[in-house]
Amino acid sequence: MTNSNKGQDLTLRIAQQPEADELLARSPLAALVGMLLDQQVPMEWAFSGPYALAQRMGGADLDAHEIATYDPEAFIELFTDKPALHRYPGSMAKRVQQLCQYLVAQYDGEASMVWSEATTGAELRKRLNALPGFGTQKAQIFLALLGKQFGVRPPGWREAAGAYGEADSRRSVADITGPESLAEVRAFKQEAKQAAKAAKAAAKAR
Repeated sequence: MTNSNKGQDLTLRIAQQPEADELLARSPLAALVGMLLDQQVPMEWAFSGPYALAQRMGGADLDAHEIATYDPEAFIELFTDKPALHRYPGSMAKRVQQLCQYLVAQYDGEASMVWSEATTGAELRKRLNALPGFGTQKAQIFLALLGKQFGVRPPGWREAAGAYGEADSRRSVADITGPESLAEVRAFKQEAKQAAKAAKAAAKAR
């Protein structure tokens, strides 16, 4: 996927599906799309989306140029055809197409250039944050994923990733290396969600 792991066999266990994980490991665009889809659906569903999309487009990988110029209505159909690729297939199809259009305009369609040319963690976070559909949290999680599992580690990457960059944490998809860590990350997310609800309820009661 990157110069950091060139010539090495990178093994991921994010999608919990061998073919989908293999695509994520070798395709920078697939990894970005998976991260984009990772909201309001189970993590493994989101990160298996790029593989399912590639199959529906008749290829072994995703191409930013092809997606950027794809007929919008036809592209939405690729997402909405059963089984749908996301809980909100229509809106996510539009976001994926916007992401690819941005990559074509800014990086000639080469997703890896988003991070390969970043010289510091702060710069990388800024580049990720500028991507359509990537807020601060999503940018930090993907930065942590790049550092922890893809070997993309510009100076200051852990600090730029915030808590998601902490070693041995179980906060996000960046920490998923198999079924056990997936369960731990899911438990952390559930606890955080419950804590947020309790804090909101306490605030209303004041």
